Amino acid sequence: MTYTTEFQTELAAVNEVLTSLGQTPVTNVDESNPDVAVITQTLNVTSREIQGEGWNFNTEYDYELAFDAITGEIAIPANVLRLDLTDDVQYRGIRSVIRQSKLYNATDHTFVWTENVDVDIVWWFELSDCPRPIYDYIVARTCAMSANKLIGDPQLFQILQSREAYCRAFALDFDCTQGDYTFFGQTKNGNTYTSYKPYTALIR
Repeated sequence: MTYTTEFQTELAAVNEVLTSLGQTPVTNVDESNPDVAVITQTLNVTSREIQGEGWNFNTEYDYELAFDAITGEIAIPANVLRLDLTDDVQYRGIRSVIRQSKLYNATDHTFVWTENVDVDIVWWFELSDCPRPIYDYIVARTCAMSANKLIGDPQLFQILQSREAYCRAFALDFDCTQGDYTFFGQTKNGNTYTSYKPYTALIR
């Protein structure tokens, strides 16, 4: 099935939220309007929260990040939500985190790397670049959150939450279909079973 993103704009999303709250749509995203400002802020936060979960469309494995040959530092692109070093032998024992928009080696306590590194990465995309089910889920959650902030009507909030739950279920179904996941889990190189590793839980 083809999902069009032609009308997935910030304005369209804001108007969908406004109409769900019983308010009049606007012709532009004017943040001098208090309600529009709250909805826009909520939309942006919600988009980052939902995309930050890591879906098939915005997750990449073994993505190479280049180090600066002069400083040895690795800059993190602005639209990265989270990343981790690829589960590979060469990175065992190295813990990496994002600090100051750069990749930090928390094991050796340094920003300096000696070579490019491979990471598993989750990206943030504009609404127009999200698959339609993900877009619908983001907007539905924004509707519920905005109703709670601006209206304070428990009944309306409950109705919009039901819509949010439906959209999340559809988004999960879409993601599972696109990702070809199995009961045994999916690795980046195929549908193979990975046994339970107690130390991965104990290390937390």
